[in-house]
Amino acid sequence: MKTIFHSAKERGFNSFGWLKSYHSFSFGKFNDPEKMNFGLLRVLNDDHVEQSMGFGTHGHANMEIVSIPLTGALRHKDSTGRDEIIKSGDVQIMSVGSGIQHSEYNESKEAPVDFLQIWVFPKLEDIEPRYEQKTFSEAQKQDQFLTVVSPDPSDDAITINQDAWFSLANLSEGKTLDYELHGKENGVYVFVLEGNIEVAEQVLDKRDALGVYETEGSFNLDAKSDSKILLIEVPMKG
Repeated sequence: MKTIFHSAKERGFNSFGWLKSYHSFSFGKFNDPEKMNFGLLRVLNDDHVEQSMGFGTHGHANMEIVSIPLTGALRHKDSTGRDEIIKSGDVQIMSVGSGIQHSEYNESKEAPVDFLQIWVFPKLEDIEPRYEQKTFSEAQKQDQFLTVVSPDPSDDAITINQDAWFSLANLSEGKTLDYELHGKENGVYVFVLEGNIEVAEQVLDKRDALGVYETEGSFNLDAKSDSKILLIEVPMKG
């Protein structure tokens, strides 16, 4: 097994007043040649948006974009005419394919919103743009992995145009879970949302991450305290 540790305090950071954004990988003004991607995972931004503020209309093409609200609610509008609200407990994906214009704003006039925006390189390019969102309960994540993003449309998850899987788990202190990879050529990016866990003899605190790859097919996660984690399994090569 090989690992790469990314400390929360070593992430990139940008502040625009209304937006505070931490970058696990090179993005915008943050450019670290050692942090361009983890396999086909290209972006993991941890964003805090003030009330009634947000990202104006802008375009994307040929990328799988997953948004996971942690607190609050975001209003999404795009060039297909879609107008949706995603909130804590939801997971959203845009397979932007041949191209889409969209905007994202904090729906609240009173409270900020915190969300993760994650980009994964697509399997097929120039497909017709596709949008999906789904709500998941906290109980579904308790002391078990809940798959929220999957390439298999038959799974009870949102569908991604890549051989990638996103899983969420809320672990009680002392709980150990075994994660089994879907493919031997894949790696898993373990991102701690809350609490602290141990993976491959590495202790991870809030917003720390560990990339795990070249495994024998599975690895353990041990919760040192009540913890919330996100696992992103992706191919290591395109």
